[in-house]
Amino acid sequence: MKNRTVLKRVIAAIGRFKILLAVSLLLSALSVVMTLYIPVLAGNAVDGLSAAGGVDFAAVKKALIGILVCAAAGGVLQWLMNIINNRIAYNTVRDIRNSAFKNLQRLPVAFSDSHPYGDIVSRVIADAEQFADGLILGFSQLFTGVVTIVVTLVFMLTISPVIALAVVVLTPLSLFTARFIANSSYNMFKKQSETRGEQTAYINEMIQNQKTVQAFSREGQTVSDFDEINERLRRYSLKAIFFSSLTNPVTRFINNIIYAVVGLIGGIFAVMNMITVGGFVSFLAYSNQYTKPFNEISGVVTELQNALACAARIFELTDEPPEVSDDGAVELENPRGDVTFNNVAFSYDKSRTLIKDFSFFAGSGKKIAVVGPTGCGKTTLINLLLRFYDVDDGSIEVDGNDIRSITRRSLRKNFGMVLQDTWIKNATVRENIAFGKADATDEEIIAAAKAARAHGFIKRLKNGYDTVLDDDDGLSEGERQLLCIARVMLLKPPMLILDEATSSIDTRTEIKVQDAFTRLMEGRTSFVVAHRLSTIRDADCILVIKDGRVEESGTHDELLKADGFYAKLYNSQFAR
Repeated sequence: MKNRTVLKRVIAAIGRFKILLAVSLLLSALSVVMTLYIPVLAGNAVDGLSAAGGVDFAAVKKALIGILVCAAAGGVLQWLMNIINNRIAYNTVRDIRNSAFKNLQRLPVAFSDSHPYGDIVSRVIADAEQFADGLILGFSQLFTGVVTIVVTLVFMLTISPVIALAVVVLTPLSLFTARFIANSSYNMFKKQSETRGEQTAYINEMIQNQKTVQAFSREGQTVSDFDEINERLRRYSLKAIFFSSLTNPVTRFINNIIYAVVGLIGGIFAVMNMITVGGFVSFLAYSNQYTKPFNEISGVVTELQNALACAARIFELTDEPPEVSDDGAVELENPRGDVTFNNVAFSYDKSRTLIKDFSFFAGSGKKIAVVGPTGCGKTTLINLLLRFYDVDDGSIEVDGNDIRSITRRSLRKNFGMVLQDTWIKNATVRENIAFGKADATDEEIIAAAKAARAHGFIKRLKNGYDTVLDDDDGLSEGERQLLCIARVMLLKPPMLILDEATSSIDTRTEIKVQDAFTRLMEGRTSFVVAHRLSTIRDADCILVIKDGRVEESGTHDELLKADGFYAKLYNSQFAR
């Protein structure tokens, strides 16, 4: 994303706060006027001290009082302006961050599958913070700096147009230098931001899988890989800081030259009585005030390069195309549960087909088991059924309706799903069970927990159903999976998907949960993905998937008699 495009979008985002911007500009102008009027008063005081015939104490007193009033008023106005600028910056970042997170909720699963979670988190959190810091600095110094330059120039013109012209002619040297350095620093700040996101993703990955790292004694290699990323971040950060740090000393050098020229010309004019001593003192102060904002603005521009680089990464997330719109789709209401796969073809990598010519009919209320070797496409069928991905060819129908013509919300609402990987929200047990039905009563929640065989261990928790679950809650993986099962027990959806739903549960509890599932699946179309074939012997139909196709199908006894691929899979689990 080009720098200019990002800047336009940032300005558009800030533009929503027009009234606050106007007030901020007004306060900035008043604050600058108060501050810059002080050199005029100081010049008057000097002229009063060097007045002909003695010191003019009345003029000096008047000037000193004016200086105190202007300094106090300028400070208060500056304080109010900073409050408003902070509000504008944080409100802008809040809106952009909300927009990014809102879009995340609409993105297809393919996006999160293909991007490191840590990098996504870094964009929404770290990059947004960097962007906010850049905006605050920009508002605080950019507005004030521009107004200071304009007002100072007006004051200098009133004192001596000739000297003011000399200052204006030399000033562009600072601008050209600052622009050159800013262009060079943007690319480094962009690489710095990207590498910081990569580092966050790596840290997140290693912390989540620390047990595996230690079990395979990969600590050394992990540290080595982190050092490599950290070294790249150090290198990009140093280059970015190096380029940005050039701005201030270079512009200060040019500004000192301007100050010296003003001093030389002003001294000559004072000797020739073309300007008073007080006027000369005021002009020296104004020449310093005039060049000072260029230093600040050049520093702000450098910081804004970093902010824009971070904003670009956030906008890239915001601009990711969401799932195909449901416009024109119908609601799936009270489905019978007839599910049909018609010549379905799909692949994640379009150069290699995963599922091809897959056809099957699952009648209402039937229990369908899906088995096969690793990588054959079992879980992919579930992803297609819930439209986490859309088929490349063919169609999937529910009650004769192509699921692409059904709203995703209503489709997924009619499916209950329990996955092998458990996900427990950082909330109470009650809120976790009622995740899909927020208005559930306590009686319904307890009944679901009992059906899932989770009520016993829940009551043993410190606060029972009001216990807040987090990483230190002491729950085993099996207990967490029982809570996930309770979620589905509460919803009682017309169709079920169980993807290794009891993989982390002990055999005794599994038998009880299977009984609960059997009662739950009565009259409901159910798809059960299983590796332990002993758990699906009572299925109405077992689909044996191999190389993306249905290799065999039938009941458990029928497939064993056929002595085909299923029989080999089954016997391999019980072979002595």
